[in-house]
Amino acid sequence: MKLAWYLPTLPSVKWKIATQLGVEYAVAALPAERYYMKPWDFKALLYAKESLNDAGLKLEVIEPAPPHYKIKLGLPGRDEEIEIFKQVLRNMGALDIPVLCYNFMPQSGWYRTSFAKKGRGGALVTAFDSKLMQAAPQLTEAGTQTDIQIWDNYKYFMDKVLPVAEACKVKLALHPDDPPVPSLQGVSRIFINVENFDKALELYPSDYNGITFCQGSFAAMNEDIPSLIRHFGRKIFFVHFRDIRGDADAFEETFHDEGQTDMKACMRAYKEIGFDGVIRTDHAPVMAGESGENPAYEMLGHIFATGYLKGLLEE
Repeated sequence: MKLAWYLPTLPSVKWKIATQLGVEYAVAALPAERYYMKPWDFKALLYAKESLNDAGLKLEVIEPAPPHYKIKLGLPGRDEEIEIFKQVLRNMGALDIPVLCYNFMPQSGWYRTSFAKKGRGGALVTAFDSKLMQAAPQLTEAGTQTDIQIWDNYKYFMDKVLPVAEACKVKLALHPDDPPVPSLQGVSRIFINVENFDKALELYPSDYNGITFCQGSFAAMNEDIPSLIRHFGRKIFFVHFRDIRGDADAFEETFHDEGQTDMKACMRAYKEIGFDGVIRTDHAPVMAGESGENPAYEMLGHIFATGYLKGLLEE
């Protein structure tokens, strides 16, 4: 397995810390717009890859995908977003960046009701409680969207994008909805259970259509994670290593060694299926002395998670 950190594309102390920890691979978002370059321009991605490479880090995964808000909701302008998506895939193929992590969470990305719940030793963790959402207005500017509509939007997207991914040899790794609840404020969410992931994989049986296996999201579905790793097998293209306590209706994130998942059994399962892709530490608590300005992505918790993960990988 290739141990990675989620890193900025401009020089950062995180680059140095990651390499000092023995991390050799990088996961990164598209570069910020600068020097008259759009984030999806070839040159912008080239600069990002080479800058990381010069620091001793190989860029293996782009996460998140380019903007696809309109794609997911089927709004006017989605074809323009799809063309940008295709351009990113072509540039990734040309630069030998093999995996694009995307999600199909319409209207909102990963959603929490708290970013400062007290965890172990007073560390700050993110949490979700569906009861707190009952007071929210039922509709946003996105209006209502049914399961059927979201599936139709997904199929429209995949029909146009997957052939380009195949031609460019870039793997599309679909992330589960987080939290995996049926809807948020009137907008359905479809990637909330194993059945729907199986359906997506069956609809598009391609070597370039697979999964970002986010352990925390699947744990919130009340799944046995080691068994699910074996279920998806070679369709796992990329792994988010994190854990929770609870389920889709109410959960909080935890340190990586204290959640409800048997992490040692997970590592055994990855080895059994022959997973040799990228695994990165995901969503770590904010620890003492950190600002908390970047919930789940401050540094100390990820340093702890990296040591824990390296220990598991050596077993």
